[in-house]
Amino acid sequence: MSSTYYFAIVGTNDSPLYETELGAQRDESKYLNQFIVHAALDLVDDAQFMSTACYLKIIDRYNDWNVSAYVAPSNTRLMLLHEAKADDAIRLFFTDCHELYLKTLLNPFYEPNTPIQSQAFDIKVNVLAKKYLF
Repeated sequence: MSSTYYFAIVGTNDSPLYETELGAQRDESKYLNQFIVHAALDLVDDAQFMSTACYLKIIDRYNDWNVSAYVAPSNTRLMLLHEAKADDAIRLFFTDCHELYLKTLLNPFYEPNTPIQSQAFDIKVNVLAKKYLF
């Protein structure tokens, strides 16, 4: 089964810092994926005050798609649009991606809340996706 995932890191000012499609690439759904994840940001803002955990599980649904979220202590949101329900695997994926994002923040040449354009970051996210999601 070939699953498609859309992963985005959204900064504190609601601007996308990083986004990628994982799995089968479908260009026609790129803007729809962005729309679904952006529409779920308000639900993430509501849900983060109801829970003390960083991982908020599935916070929104759109047709067959689920939106899962992870809110970092800095209020940076990691969002994953997916079809399958694999809570433990998604939680581990988010935890490792958060650690990868923290390492990027520690880079003295990276300015917080700016888009991440590192090829090394992209490769590591893809490796984590293959490890946990596929």
